[in-house]
Amino acid sequence: MKQENRIEQLEMKVAFHEDNIETLNNELFEQQRKLQLLTEQVSLLVAKLKEAEPNQLASEKEEMRPPHY
Repeated sequence: MKQENRIEQLEMKVAFHEDNIETLNNELFEQQRKLQLLTEQVSLLVAKLKEAEPNQLASEKEEMRPPHY
């Protein structure tokens, strides 16, 4: 009787851990997908900034200094 109880407890723990692993795997997959999307968006922004004409960017003299200077 005692051994059956221990086996049942171990089976419950294994089921719990399998569920946890599946949940974590799904979360990791979703984070990787979001990271890939963000990486692509940043690359696109970098490319657009490089293509920008110089007159679209403010010169150092045109940049306003923060009030604490």
